[in-house]
Amino acid sequence: MRAPSAVGPPLRDPAAGRRVGLAVTAAILLWPLLVLAEFEPWRLFDASHLAVMAGFLGGFLPPVVTAEFLALLVRATLETLAIATAGIALAFVIAAPLAALATRSLSIARIGPGPGLRSGVALRTVVRGLLTLLRAIPEIVWALLFVRALGLGPGAGVLALAVTYGGMLGKVYAEILESGDTRPARALLEAGSSRLGAFFYALVPAAAQELASYTVYRWECAVRASVVMGFVGAGGLGQLMDQSMKMLNGGEASSVLLVFLGLVVVADLLSALIRRVLA
Repeated sequence: MRAPSAVGPPLRDPAAGRRVGLAVTAAILLWPLLVLAEFEPWRLFDASHLAVMAGFLGGFLPPVVTAEFLALLVRATLETLAIATAGIALAFVIAAPLAALATRSLSIARIGPGPGLRSGVALRTVVRGLLTLLRAIPEIVWALLFVRALGLGPGAGVLALAVTYGGMLGKVYAEILESGDTRPARALLEAGSSRLGAFFYALVPAAAQELASYTVYRWECAVRASVVMGFVGAGGLGQLMDQSMKMLNGGEASSVLLVFLGLVVVADLLSALIRRVLA
């Protein structure tokens, strides 16, 4: 008797044709966009361009570590941290109540028919529209506006971050709360609990780790954004970097970049620590 032959895996991926088709379709759709964006990376490897980049990067070495500049760098770093932290704190104050109002899981109408359905839908629509408006305008635009109103200084950066990041945090908070397990919140609402009770005792504890991680990530983004806003007069490391670049002092600029890199590493470590604490 012949032994039954073992059936091996198929030699051809049954979904290969679909994957190839999707890849070709994506390339056809993306190519006009790349042409419109003048995406020509091969030009970086021209001899003339390489020489220019080498000369530019060479001016960044060595970093400046004089006592006078380090004193300015420490002050600018503390100012940047203050801008980012105060901006995120104010953004949280804006985002938390708006996220609670925009969360559909806290709607009484979801647990059964009752009054206030239309008013609840209208309120959530208005709140979500407000969140869209806040985050639609980049923080650099808000910074330009607040610099005109308040003058040069970190105050403009704090307000710019608070407005833009308030919209971002509120939207993502609402999505995180809605994507989690909403059954405990619904059970509390059915038992007669208030929306705030369901919010703080059901939704927030279940999503605390993700909420905290995203908030720390946004703080890291706020540090980067505060550096960018410094170029328009909002203070911090960005303003020091702008002054160094205008004076063609690459050594000072590289020192600022190294400090900025250190801040990003600290933010990553802080995010990991918070995740372990809340796990």
